[in-house]
Amino acid sequence: MKPTERRVGYGTAIGYGVTDLFGGGAFAVIGTWLLFFYTTYCGLSVLEAGSIFAIARVIDAILSPIMGYITDNFANTWLGKKFGRRRFFLLISAPMMFLYALVWVTDMSYWYYLGTYLSIELLSAMVLVPWETLSSEMTNRFSERTRLSGVRMICSQLGGLLAVSIPGVIMQFTRKDNPMTYTYTGIIFACIFCLAVFTTWMCTWEAKDVREEFEPEPLGARSGNLWHHLKSLVLDLLSSFKIRMFRQHIIIYIFSFTALDVFGAVFTYYVVYGLHLDASAVSGYLTVAALASVPSTFGFMMLLEKMNMTPSGALRLAYGIIFCVLAFLFYVYITEMAVSVLLFSGVFAVFGFARAGLYYIPWNIYSFIPDVDEIVTKKRREGIFAGVMVLTRKSTVALAIMLIGIVLQESGFVKGQGVQPDSALDAIIGLLVFATAALLAVSFYMTFKFKLTRETHKMLIQEVARLKLGGNLQDCTPECQKVIKDLTGYQYQEVWGGRATHNAVRNEIAAG
Repeated sequence: MKPTERRVGYGTAIGYGVTDLFGGGAFAVIGTWLLFFYTTYCGLSVLEAGSIFAIARVIDAILSPIMGYITDNFANTWLGKKFGRRRFFLLISAPMMFLYALVWVTDMSYWYYLGTYLSIELLSAMVLVPWETLSSEMTNRFSERTRLSGVRMICSQLGGLLAVSIPGVIMQFTRKDNPMTYTYTGIIFACIFCLAVFTTWMCTWEAKDVREEFEPEPLGARSGNLWHHLKSLVLDLLSSFKIRMFRQHIIIYIFSFTALDVFGAVFTYYVVYGLHLDASAVSGYLTVAALASVPSTFGFMMLLEKMNMTPSGALRLAYGIIFCVLAFLFYVYITEMAVSVLLFSGVFAVFGFARAGLYYIPWNIYSFIPDVDEIVTKKRREGIFAGVMVLTRKSTVALAIMLIGIVLQESGFVKGQGVQPDSALDAIIGLLVFATAALLAVSFYMTFKFKLTRETHKMLIQEVARLKLGGNLQDCTPECQKVIKDLTGYQYQEVWGGRATHNAVRNEIAAG
């Protein structure tokens, strides 16, 4: 049985999705606690801590796309033929997850913290880039991809739940200001991540024996020269942005996720310095949101799969709710009104529902992008798109935290001080409410331009299948031609052998 003829049940989906305990959990812990940990227990200024994230981005800007390029072509190596072009990297990365525990050690030098954080960034590229491609490789059925995306995002939400709840639980056994809380957290998560990645390696497969006529060129086919490989990589990356749907999707994705990165990084400061509560309250409220996110992800999955809501409509629902939550937090701060724990918990349960949709829908959309690209390039380039997605995701986390550090530093924030000046409090509120809302507004606007639905995807898949069987371009219906133009940005006559083929696009970019 060919890989794409296998059915993807919920058991397989869970085996695939558990790796997002790492994808969601590792960066949820980093986004929520690491800046606070660095500036409170490690003796780093907010500017020094922010520089760690900035340096990591420069390195990752090269690494993630390279990983995508390598995995697209790794099947031509001996290791790739034996272990798989994607899954091989999961196998070797599982035992390396224990590097995560080293990040959360106190009383070390700046260079130690830089080195350990870089090791996690490198490890995450090795895992997330090849893993992201598997949902597209394992099946081309809309419902099964929706299931894979839904289950993986439930696992991601569980990772986020663990990220905010495990430190809170540990705080019950340690002093609330004990840095060992975070060290124990790192050890526990390292064990979870190791088991999760190994489980995915065991439960997944690749489509390595289908679409052979469209397999990527061997690593040495273009040239044995390293310069030519790097040039090909850059051209492939740039050509991915020629796809209209991918350009629209990346804007929605970057601005949505960066908005939540800003919110997550600043919320601790809002609670501790704005509401004058201890850090355990942060864990409590975010735990409520994470608990609500788990069933809510399934709810959004049903909205798309059973109720046929469009991805754009579901995103606008999520954005609207988050706007209301931000308005509530702003009102609480400026009026200094007392809010009961029950009301605050209810607000964060609603926030968790909306956040689930914001996380789930962009990653569900991602699994369909290689299908749109295929009708343009006649190739399957899951690795390239995964590389860009992972790069942008990790870049937004680090860039957001770096900019937050700069803003707080310039506003007069004093590390380790229990009471902050008004200028620092204003900066915290500005970042939490207005910066988050502005980023979400960009994504909200872009949803009105996004055209992917269940019906348009089905039409696209049927047209690709017809062309593969030797169908004539002139036989395509006007409705299908319009759908393809809306998704790809190209006139129908330019795709599948026309001006927009893979090599033509790459040559056009190189010439331009």
